[in-house]
Amino acid sequence: MRSIYPVLRYPDVRAAVDFLCSAFGFTVREAHELPDGTIGHAELAYGGDLVMLGPGPAPRARPADDDYRVYVALDDVDAHHERARAAGAEIVRAPFDTDYGSRDYAARDLAGLVWSFGTYRP
Repeated sequence: MRSIYPVLRYPDVRAAVDFLCSAFGFTVREAHELPDGTIGHAELAYGGDLVMLGPGPAPRARPADDDYRVYVALDDVDAHHERARAAGAEIVRAPFDTDYGSRDYAARDLAGLVWSFGTYRP
């Protein structure tokens, strides 16, 4: 049973859903359209985990490349990195090995948020 659900706000939720699925491998669990055709709430799955998306303003300032908002643990960092790069994600840190045994990389999404991906599982 999950207890923590990251909630991210995007000016265009539909564009964010499309990008996060294409670049980072999420799948749509739910997407609720508003009467005007925009998405008011979405839930994206990655493995057994969820992130929720909703409408909101763009970030006030562009986060620094090392200002990660979400960390996603996965098995094949290099393949995931290539998928994200091919989908147009801005890679802010290429795959690298950490001193604690993880392989990581970081990418910026279309709203400027920085996501970190790696093999470390707390």
